[in-house]
Amino acid sequence: METLSILVLVISFLFFLGIGVPVAWSLGLSSLLTLLVTVSTLPAMTTIAQRMGTGLDSFSLLAIPFFILAGELMNRGGIANRLIDFAKAITGRLPGGLLHVNVIAAMLMGAIAGSAVAAASSMGGILGKRMEKEGYPKELGAAVNITSSTTGLIIPPSNVLIVYSLASGGVSVAALFVAGYLPGLLVGVMLMITAAVMVKIKKLPSGEASTIKQVLSTFWKAIPSLFLLIVVIGGIIAGVFTATEASAIAVLYALGLSLIYRELKVKDLPAVLLKSAETTAVVMLLIATSMAMSWVMSAEEIPQSISNSLLSLSDNIFVILIMINLILLFVGVFMDMTPAVLIFTPIFLPVVTALGVDPVHFGIMMVLNLCIGLCTPPVGSILFIGVGVAQTSIQKVIKPLLPFFFAMIVALILIMAFPEISLWLPRVFGV
Repeated sequence: METLSILVLVISFLFFLGIGVPVAWSLGLSSLLTLLVTVSTLPAMTTIAQRMGTGLDSFSLLAIPFFILAGELMNRGGIANRLIDFAKAITGRLPGGLLHVNVIAAMLMGAIAGSAVAAASSMGGILGKRMEKEGYPKELGAAVNITSSTTGLIIPPSNVLIVYSLASGGVSVAALFVAGYLPGLLVGVMLMITAAVMVKIKKLPSGEASTIKQVLSTFWKAIPSLFLLIVVIGGIIAGVFTATEASAIAVLYALGLSLIYRELKVKDLPAVLLKSAETTAVVMLLIATSMAMSWVMSAEEIPQSISNSLLSLSDNIFVILIMINLILLFVGVFMDMTPAVLIFTPIFLPVVTALGVDPVHFGIMMVLNLCIGLCTPPVGSILFIGVGVAQTSIQKVIKPLLPFFFAMIVALILIMAFPEISLWLPRVFGV
């Protein structure tokens, strides 16, 4: 019966995805069909609906709509322009100046808005034409924009890390947020090194030298935006407020700053609220159906079966982590990040914790792994946004993307092999 449940779950889910059913509906329908193997129709439907409802009954999930709204306000409120100007000033005459600007600005935008979508759309829209004008291939610029935008999902505040905290059964959001800084910076550095190598090979222009006055001027203009980092993360670490309360403060701060900059009008607010509500609805439906599937898998003891199978293959922690990472890389190609985190965390976390892996370290590693999937077809949302903003095609972008994929995988291997990259800062701050 257990084997039959696994087969029904996997085959039905792949079938629904294959015929074009949205991921959230595929999760819910395959969960229902799996439950029907052992339970009659009415109780099965009632249980799935109940589990979807209770899956959203979490105070920490309130942070997600607030951070989404804060990110939308920042994207519309002129914050991206100031971050780009500051990033351009500090890159100076580095080879491939605008490519480095994109990476640094995306990290800063991600650290403030916590959204890969906001970073990809704003950075691509502002820097794309400027890159073309200075002689950078459109596809190379798109590749840098697509991969660098994912750093916003590792560097806090990150909605995906909140989702992982929920799926893990209570890993500290504050610890996950603090743990994301060094891995996020590592990914950014790896992307910048790759961009510099590509620039040398293709003999592309260097950046313009910046004076100290320009650096200080752009930094001064960016300070109000950057201060949000101190308010949100500093407040959480100091215990002044929770991550959920911090998300509400981020909305108020972003709204005030956008109105002060006068790039967001009061008449624009309904459109911003509507866009945020649409994004929140999609994310919450994914979470609800993913939680239903997680419960079904737990009831059918599927995670225990997979855990026992993995542990029977090897008890070497690095072998197990390599296998898990290969599975997640494959999963990330076909599944969106939120359901992947919710479904596979309960499966893999007990395996790695039994072998002594810290849940915070595993969470950072898992999120970075799945970030790579956001940049790959057929369901890579950031890939489609980056290609759309750059007005090019996926076929043309894939080749320049490959070196940056390799850079992200190298960063993933380093984070897997050296847990202190993730765990040093949480220990320093005692979270």
